[in-house]
Amino acid sequence: MGAQAERRGDGEPDRGTLVTPSAEFPPLGPEERAVLGRIGERWRTPRGADELPLDPTLGRNRPGPAPSRFGRLTPIDLFTVEEPGELCATAPAHEPGSRTGRALTRLRRTLFGPPLSSSAVLYERMRKLVALPILSSDLLSSVAYGPEAMLAVLVLSGSSALGLSLPLAALLVVLMIAVGLSYRQTIPAYPHGAGSYIVAGDNLGTTAGLTAAAGLMLDYVLTVSVSIAAGVHAVTSALPGLTPLTVPLGVLVIAVLLAGNLRGVRTAGNIFVLPTYAFVAAVLALLVVGYARAAGRGFAPVPPPPVPTAEGLGLLLVLRAFSSGAVSMTGIEAVSNAIPAFRPREWRNARTTLGWMVGMLVLLFAGLIGLIHLNGLVPRSDQTILSQLGRLTFPTGPWYALLQAATALILLLAANTAFNDFPRLLFFMARNGHAPRRFLHLGDRLSFNNGLVALAVTAALIFVAFGGHTESLIPLYAVGVFLAFTLSQAGMVVHWRRHRDRGWRHRLALNAVGATLSGLVLLTAAVGKFAEGAWVVVIAVPALVLIARRIHHHYAALQRALALHPPPSAGPAPPPAPAPVGVPRGPGGSAEGEELPQEVRHLVIVPVARLNRASLRAMAYAASLGQPTLAVHIAPEEAEADRFREQWQAWGDRLRLETIVSPYRSVIGPLAHYLDALHASRPDLTLTVIVPEVVLRHRRHRLLHTRAEQRLRAALRALPGVVVTSVPVHVSE
Repeated sequence: MGAQAERRGDGEPDRGTLVTPSAEFPPLGPEERAVLGRIGERWRTPRGADELPLDPTLGRNRPGPAPSRFGRLTPIDLFTVEEPGELCATAPAHEPGSRTGRALTRLRRTLFGPPLSSSAVLYERMRKLVALPILSSDLLSSVAYGPEAMLAVLVLSGSSALGLSLPLAALLVVLMIAVGLSYRQTIPAYPHGAGSYIVAGDNLGTTAGLTAAAGLMLDYVLTVSVSIAAGVHAVTSALPGLTPLTVPLGVLVIAVLLAGNLRGVRTAGNIFVLPTYAFVAAVLALLVVGYARAAGRGFAPVPPPPVPTAEGLGLLLVLRAFSSGAVSMTGIEAVSNAIPAFRPREWRNARTTLGWMVGMLVLLFAGLIGLIHLNGLVPRSDQTILSQLGRLTFPTGPWYALLQAATALILLLAANTAFNDFPRLLFFMARNGHAPRRFLHLGDRLSFNNGLVALAVTAALIFVAFGGHTESLIPLYAVGVFLAFTLSQAGMVVHWRRHRDRGWRHRLALNAVGATLSGLVLLTAAVGKFAEGAWVVVIAVPALVLIARRIHHHYAALQRALALHPPPSAGPAPPPAPAPVGVPRGPGGSAEGEELPQEVRHLVIVPVARLNRASLRAMAYAASLGQPTLAVHIAPEEAEADRFREQWQAWGDRLRLETIVSPYRSVIGPLAHYLDALHASRPDLTLTVIVPEVVLRHRRHRLLHTRAEQRLRAALRALPGVVVTSVPVHVSE
């Protein structure tokens, strides 16, 4: 199964498992390549078009001058030769801009580090000891609030109901093991990334895949919000004076996490390794000391304090408690989503890491539930139950403070799992056209910057909206998590039935058990917690699916519009007859359908407000193209139109002039409608509008100008068959 994830024989990693910058530029399919070849056979290059007036190689071995103080980079110094006929941009070839822009660039480099070469994606991957803390921080940290969430529901029926925590914990351990084993066999089946979106979409259809993706998106956003809320609560439990600062502290931590992840995978791993291992060590020490103390009294449980009954003990309450405790499983899927981020062999390392994670989760969760039961602890509003257990186990010394510090750190940093997987999910969705294509882009540090920012902003808004209260967020949390679990495991059941590899029956049975148990938790959480906030997720998931479908519809329409059309089989195409006004033409019959230079017919139009250097330069440029040229002047009244025509005659009437009187003093509207009318009368013409543009040196001077050329460009952009270009005139003061 994992052969595709191995290294190639030459020692290089297999790029098939990697997420590379090339994903933004998908190759042409065989049919498109065939059409492209047919178009090339008909292509007639105009005379002189291939005779360049300069050296396109930039004199590669010739030194060039230094960049000017305006930041206009000299290309000769910024390119090297990699292959014959190919230039390679060097590291200093950043985007030129204003002084403020360059200062911001330097600040970004200071905060996030220098940019990495695209080839570094082969090595910006994680070994198991680094991947474990990065990908397990969410899963392991959930034991800090999962047991408490379950007990908080049981205690509604009084202290006597807390005894049900042990059998419920046993059922949850069975669920953890079943889902963990299910994902372990999912990883080698999908070695390029086995997220619920891919598995469900591949086996259950597009709608199921998008539903799983919606659940995962909510899961990842709420992972950040819940983890930060729980972490801040751990801090305020130890330092009650910071309680009024809950929301600002949470937003600050989200910003720090964003900055850390923008520095790249390896840097983020180095930041988050220590807190995760420190938390595991602290909880293990808590369990060892706690059980040693319990052994001293013969493991006799301490009776919990009496708690008034707020709700009768019934099946619904027990199911709600079970689904609340099940949030301790959030993050199990993180490894299967991030398989390409592992070092080779990717799938094998990912599966080993997942095994470690599930084993540690079962040990910590079961150990904490048993210790809480032995000490008779109940949830309190002013202090987390883990804090209570720490105070009781470590009454003296610095150990309680260390436990709380480690807990707060991992809870605050547990959101990093979402920062690792949420952008990757958006990448896979964008690759299939179900999310904006901007999420395909890899930033300077080979991280998905757009996805990281989207996650941070959304999670911060939710955190602020709920005031940083964990209890308010958990009901929303469980539904999205187990929706993705259920669809992923159900998809694997279909996968095994289709492929029927050796041993497929017992693998199918294991995934079926995982799907059934996850589905029961999903149903319980959706019904039992519907009134507590789960209704938000029930509404949000279909809404996200609908949005994803609309995005895909747009990209499909765009692809149809940009698809290559085969030219006529033989002979040059005759010039098309003028079409009636308002009747559009198909490909080849309109200006936007022409793909061969011999089929393109031009009309160059130059809007002229007044005869000055800018307008004369624009008209000179237009006339130099050797195409039919028309000047257009918009006048607010007849008297001004007459004056302009007199000036035009004084210039020599070198071009055809059309004057339009606009008695309501509007300029952009009449010109846009005039060009639209021209296009409607001859759809086969390409209207090239050449706009004179004054380029100002200082941004502050923009307030002194109307910037009509920019408004005109924006208005004309919507017109088909219209090309807008500008001829700049730079003002040095």
